[in-house]
Amino acid sequence: MPSDTHRADERRFLDERGSNASLAPNGLNPATIMEKAVRERIVDSYFWKEQCFGVNEADIVDRVVDHVRFIAGTYGDTQKPSPFLCLAFKLLQLAPNDDIITTYLNYGGEKFKYLRALAAFYVRLTRKAEHVFATLEPLLEDRRKLRRRARTGVRVTFMDEFVDELLNKERVCATSLWQMPKREILEDLDLLEPRVSPLGDIEDLLDEDENDGGVEEVNGDGDTKEENKADGDHEDSKKEEEKEEEKETEKEKEKKGE
Repeated sequence: MPSDTHRADERRFLDERGSNASLAPNGLNPATIMEKAVRERIVDSYFWKEQCFGVNEADIVDRVVDHVRFIAGTYGDTQKPSPFLCLAFKLLQLAPNDDIITTYLNYGGEKFKYLRALAAFYVRLTRKAEHVFATLEPLLEDRRKLRRRARTGVRVTFMDEFVDELLNKERVCATSLWQMPKREILEDLDLLEPRVSPLGDIEDLLDEDENDGGVEEVNGDGDTKEENKADGDHEDSKKEEEKEEEKETEKEKEKKGE
């Protein structure tokens, strides 16, 4: 078969790119990042043959908006590959550059939230560790809801939760993730700056609370020192009132005796 012939199921990606193609930036072969059984299910699926034929990087946006309604790997009793997984495999074939991936990530609104999730998944599969952390960590502030489908059904998750799984779990969406070095190691190698929490430095926040009197000591009954002090002052005032009443009573008795 001539090399310029486009196969309907695009198995040429597996036949040729699996042996002599350029590697992904993290050094992995894009044709073999997903397990063989998953790849075979993808290229045999109806969605792949109908929606992924002759698709380029711009078409990916339309395919995601029109067809991706949940995040999933394979699902159901037949382990059917999801549109999300099929399009992730298509990105492995297309190998878009960093500018295109950044464009995918920067699309906003509910309409494009699954495009951001797909781009984040692709970044985790193909980029170097320092690039993965630098690209995905800002997405931990994204609180948009996503639907997640598994064998047991569909549940609601969030973008930040999905990104956290990409950074910490070993397997996501029926795909084994390559093992990245820990963030602390990359910081020691000066490949990453220390991460600053959106809340700020925790130690500084605690120091401010202590200086402002925000941190209160609590006894075993759950009362703070200020509450105990107020209770003590109240008891003292009651005792003084009782003493004054006793004095008044004694004076009245003395008058009557006279």
